[in-house]
Amino acid sequence: MTKLKATGWCLIIGMCVVLSIFACGKEDDPEAKLTVLLKDAPGDFQQVNIEVVEVRVHSSAEGWVTVPVNDSIYDLLLLSDSANAVLGLTALSASNISQIRLIIGAQNTVMVDSVIHPLAMSSQDESGLKLNVNQTLASGGVYTLTIDFDANASVTLQGNGVYRLKPVLSAEFQ
Repeated sequence: MTKLKATGWCLIIGMCVVLSIFACGKEDDPEAKLTVLLKDAPGDFQQVNIEVVEVRVHSSAEGWVTVPVNDSIYDLLLLSDSANAVLGLTALSASNISQIRLIIGAQNTVMVDSVIHPLAMSSQDESGLKLNVNQTLASGGVYTLTIDFDANASVTLQGNGVYRLKPVLSAEFQ
């Protein structure tokens, strides 16, 4: 019985050593994981469809990093309350994030009174919607960046009957 107890204790100590090694390895992960989400508050339109083609993050360690996203069209009005869309995720070196750019495509529309209208954009918006952030990413950290696209404040009807997209965005890190 004594030999069995000694073997059991050796097994327990060995497992603790192995678990400690794996736990230390995760702390030394030089990268932080970043997930980018998109959400919206309810609006006065039937649909506000925005084509997101790219997300870029400016890292003090790596410069501009492109977050792989599915080129997709999102109805912002479906992304209210606790609903959101995952735009993409990436691994970044531990560093400071100073700016996010959301690149919007040309397939943007708004539905008003069951009629779909194209959304005109300014040329500066085509180069990327800029969000200044100041977030430090620690090694091994897991972060979520939520981009809140205020559809109601972002879509305006001009005097000539053209709907224009003037994006109003904010960002929140968790």
